[in-house]
Amino acid sequence: MDDKQLLRYSRHILLPQIDVRGQEKLLAARVLIIGLGGLGSPAAMYLAASGVGHLVLVDHDKVDLTNLQRQIVHATARVGQEKVASAARGLKSINPGVRVTPINQKLEGAALEEQVRQADAVIDATDNFASRFAINTACVRAGKPLISGAVVRFEGQVAVFLPGGPCYRCLYSEGGGPDEACATLGVLAPAAGIVGSIEAVETIKVLLGFGQTLAGRLLLFDALNMEWREMKLRKDPACPVCGKA
Repeated sequence: MDDKQLLRYSRHILLPQIDVRGQEKLLAARVLIIGLGGLGSPAAMYLAASGVGHLVLVDHDKVDLTNLQRQIVHATARVGQEKVASAARGLKSINPGVRVTPINQKLEGAALEEQVRQADAVIDATDNFASRFAINTACVRAGKPLISGAVVRFEGQVAVFLPGGPCYRCLYSEGGGPDEACATLGVLAPAAGIVGSIEAVETIKVLLGFGQTLAGRLLLFDALNMEWREMKLRKDPACPVCGKA
């Protein structure tokens, strides 16, 4: 690190769990963020500010005025732009030293598996079960850590799925029930920010290997009553994705 980087990340470096060595590891890390909405926005912003060296941003949507209530990486002046381009611009304004790779398409099949393979950690910030199942399968196959979040109305959840442990498919069976979209049910803006920020925290912990992550646990957040609950997750031996992993 040069002198400017030492100054920029000085508050991280003061933490013994991170220090100079940990910050250098963050600078060398590559994180895949799928979804640049209410969850992906704060997650990406905090990871950029924290000095994660390479962020790969995936989204195939454009910025809409209705997004701005909670998708804070975007701006009014960028309505109509591709979300990945808008997010890249926002992240570069936070930290010009971070490398950002925008992918303006829905990753599927071999393309998804290749991006997961290259990543040190994957953040699922999507809003539908089909995408979550596909991302989970790719992470299990590649042996990559998955940080998964969801939010709707006043409620959110976060979990970490590590190689060898329970996967997202152990938690939800195929289909997973109906997708609950913010577009039809609404969402409290700061609730999305809280969940996305936790995803960023867990990603840093996974990358650096400190603290107790949410691996094997599902953290549930109720903003309406300001309550937190936790569920233990167990590996399903009959899981079609990780049962034999």
